[in-house]
Amino acid sequence: MLTYYRSIGGKLHVVEGYMDGCWIDAADPTPEELARVSRETGLELDYLKYPLDPDERSRFERDEGQLLIIMQTSYRLPEDSDIPYDTVPLGILHNDHCLVTVCAIPENPVVKDVVSGFVRRVSTGKRNRLTLQLFLRNAQRFLIDVRQINKRVDAIEDRMETSTQNRELLDLLKLEKSLVYFMTGLKANEAMMERVKRDRIFEMYEDDSDLLDDVLIENLQAIEMATIASNILTSMAGAFASVINNNVNQVVKTLTVVSAIFLPLTFMAGIWGMNFQHMPELDWRLGYPLALGSMLLVGGGMVWLFRRRGWW
Repeated sequence: MLTYYRSIGGKLHVVEGYMDGCWIDAADPTPEELARVSRETGLELDYLKYPLDPDERSRFERDEGQLLIIMQTSYRLPEDSDIPYDTVPLGILHNDHCLVTVCAIPENPVVKDVVSGFVRRVSTGKRNRLTLQLFLRNAQRFLIDVRQINKRVDAIEDRMETSTQNRELLDLLKLEKSLVYFMTGLKANEAMMERVKRDRIFEMYEDDSDLLDDVLIENLQAIEMATIASNILTSMAGAFASVINNNVNQVVKTLTVVSAIFLPLTFMAGIWGMNFQHMPELDWRLGYPLALGSMLLVGGGMVWLFRRRGWW
């Protein structure tokens, strides 16, 4: 899907079609839509296709007045997916007339945030500044998702205190896998942005240089948070595996104690339940209460013994 934006007074507005100084967002585009963007902007079709490769690495490429930047962005997967979060490449392309973003998913969170107004003073005419603003929002988006992962870990931790199943442990492993993808994408973005700063691939004023420094700081913070969260998850997974085993052992222990208590009672009831005419105390009026009292006494004695020895 193609969406054309033009900034008016620092706010983005959707426009009908291409014009100089606009921003074109190509979300999950068809080949026909990419061909249309290529005709309208003059950008090479191959450049427009590169960000659609899910394995494309973070990098930039310049050629004949065209600039391609690819960075990894985070996004949340549906609830029935194998992992809760993943990364996807976002391509930022621009020439002297316009800026184009290309992504393989229908709605990239970074683009959505910028369009929704989470980034102030957006100007589609200032392509270099808009590129840096996309960088910054991407680093902030990673931070938001890492915090969401930490909240989910806390919720799983509360459930695991009494859990005897592996579902919570598997959820932790899925979150840890997402964090590995996050750290890989963030480190690749950091290397790419360091090259952008070193090689000065486009003209940057003093404010732009300060903004790029802020981006690098935010990206570094996201890397550190993801690393810490991953280390915590690794240690928690081992600890909670032991907790689950201990919970299972406690259940088995309780069942074993209950079985041991009822074993002699079952034995006694079996003896007095035999269908013989000359059973002891068979015709005695107090025989039945005596049998029940004996069973209660034996059961109580076994409970006292298990409690005294710490077995239950």
